[in-house]
Amino acid sequence: MDFRIGHGYDVHVLAEGLPLVLGGVRIPYAKGFVAHSDGDVAIHAVCDALLGAAALGDIGQHFPDTSDDFAGIDSKILLQRVASLLRERGYAIGNVDCTIRMQQPKLRPYVDAMRAAMAAAMGVEADRVSVKATTTERLGFEGREEGVSVSAVALIYKACVKE
Repeated sequence: MDFRIGHGYDVHVLAEGLPLVLGGVRIPYAKGFVAHSDGDVAIHAVCDALLGAAALGDIGQHFPDTSDDFAGIDSKILLQRVASLLRERGYAIGNVDCTIRMQQPKLRPYVDAMRAAMAAAMGVEADRVSVKATTTERLGFEGREEGVSVSAVALIYKACVKE
């Protein structure tokens, strides 16, 4: 088997009156992301982890924020496209794990829905997707509620053909 691991990281600024979408789930909150797409930092970090594992660059290379094609796009579509790129190259997704750093709102009520949404977009079972949320104890830009950061790791694999 050919196993590969990738890491992803993303950050977006929060602003009043914008929608908050995390892990493919719209979350009721007074602030949302300033972004070209829907700003879903969780999915963006997962996309980067998957692309990195396959040595396929990063999300900005595949879906540039300078392209009108991606303006306001649902990030689940981007995740579906990344999963398709991997399948085209013979890779399967083993699992993904992401950690969301955000002071407010509390995300525990939305974690299972995020796992299900991302799993569906990738075409894998929900037990292959882990989502964790933490605060930064009011430290840094996340703690001041200026933005959100997410880190993610992914394991992909394909069977090696012996000749």
